[in-house]
Order: sequence, then structure tokens, then C-alpha cells
Amino acid sequence: MIMWILNILPEAAIHWTLSISIIGILISFVIGIFPVIKTYKLPIQIISVILLSYTLYLEGSLAKKKEYELALKNMEIKIAKAEAEAANKNVEIQEKIVEKTKVVREKGKKQIEYITKIEKGDTLTIVKDMSEEERKKFQSQIEELRKFNESCTIPSIIIEQHNAAAQKTDNTKK
Repeated sequence: MIMWILNILPEAAIHWTLSISIIGILISFVIGIFPVIKTYKLPIQIISVILLSYTLYLEGSLAKKKEYELALKNMEIKIAKAEAEAANKNVEIQEKIVEKTKVVREKGKKQIEYITKIEKGDTLTIVKDMSEEERKKFQSQIEELRKFNESCTIPSIIIEQHNAAAQKTDNTKK
């Protein structure tokens, strides 16, 4: 009930009503001095006290309403900041996704180049950075590849390289 009064009445009207009620109480004490208008003292006091109590209640409601509005504005500011941060984070996440996609594509291209070198028989550039044990394993896999190429089955090195291309880590030596 009070909120519609606060929405309809301007703040100045509530302040003026409070002032008038205080003035009415003071006037009722002064009226007691004059015998001609002394009969109006009690009704003026009663009306002034009722008006004072009601306007004090309205003043408190008005103060609470202003407090809520201030809290609402603060929350709106916090929400705006949070939305700005979220937008920045979204941009960062998008950049990370693009970077990871780029890395995956590069690894895939390197893996394809590696497989193409093996298919063409260009194994010298591959084995130059390998240890002796890795070189022996690689040579046995190449011989297996040649053997399977003749019989047209899929050798284990192709399967391993295919699996390595699908994994996040790069298992090949460059």
C-alpha cells in the first residue's frame, strides 16, 4: 500500500507534510494561550500527531526505497562488469580454441608428410636424428612396410602413425 503512495506522491510532498504536522503541533501549544480559539487546540493536536506519525512512516519507507534503489544500481554495475569480464573470457577461450585447432592441423600435416616420406622411401631424412635402437626399430618397420606393400596389407607402422596423428602428442621424431 505504501509503495503506490511513494510512487504517486513526489518526495517534496512527503517532506512538506512532515513539516506541516510539526508546525501544527507547535501551533496547538500556542493556541492554548488565546481563550477565543482554545477550543480548537485538541483537534489540531490530534490531527497533527496522526499526520506526524503517518509522515514519519512514509519518510522511513522513502529512505528504504532509496536504499533499495542504490543497491539495485550497485548490482547493475556489478552485472555490467561481470558481463564485460565474460566477454573478455569468451574472446580468450575462442583464441585458445583457434590456437589448438591450428596446432592440431600442423601436427596432422607433419604426420602426413612423415607418412608420405615413408611411402616414397625417403627414410634418410627421418633416421638422421634417431638413436641406434630407434633406428633399428624403424628399419625393421620399413622392411615390414615394403613386405606388406607387396602383399597389399596394412603394416603396423602405418597403423601406429595413424594413431599418433589422432593423439594429442606427437610421437614422431623430426
